[in-house]
Amino acid sequence: MRVSDAEREHVGGLLQRAVGQGMLSLGEFTERMDTALAAKTRGELNSVLVDLPGMRLIGDGPAETWSQAPRAAGPVSDITGDAVIRGRLSSVTRKGPWNVPPRLYLNSRLCGVTLDFTAAVMQTQVVEIIVDDYCSGITLIVPDAATVNLNALHLMGASADNRVRTGPPMGPLHLVVFGRLRFGSITAKYPFGSTFRRLLG
Repeated sequence: MRVSDAEREHVGGLLQRAVGQGMLSLGEFTERMDTALAAKTRGELNSVLVDLPGMRLIGDGPAETWSQAPRAAGPVSDITGDAVIRGRLSSVTRKGPWNVPPRLYLNSRLCGVTLDFTAAVMQTQVVEIIVDDYCSGITLIVPDAATVNLNALHLMGASADNRVRTGPPMGPLHLVVFGRLRFGSITAKYPFGSTFRRLLG
């Protein structure tokens, strides 16, 4: 069976997830991503996933894909722990040397949310942000050369503005944003003045 661009993109997202979980090195990711992008058949595409635990191969039935797995344990509002940021009718800001887990859940309603990663303490190169939002404005500020992927977001009456590189190749920090954004907005950008500094070398 021949594969579509959407299937190649889906497998690319699974490979990014594998890097974030420590199952693949950056070199292995690059090699497998090249194979996935060049794949013409389902067998060629599945070959890059076959040795990764927890993966559902394309064509194995209607089972839930790994990119949807975080919602299998229940809604974000039911999750507890340091990996959750919640807000209701508030201004929510994370900046400075705050600790960023490999997976971060953002549950917000009618908020202004700013997550500044420029001085954050990272545990992994790839960070997943699972969004469950209604009517908020979300801003992601990332260091120079970081990359952000907003393509897996489900938007309803919302907007997503990515002003940074998406990768691959990934930068020193790579954010992958999943989840739902309803009647709100999300913007990924570099710090103020970074473009001017790059022009000056």
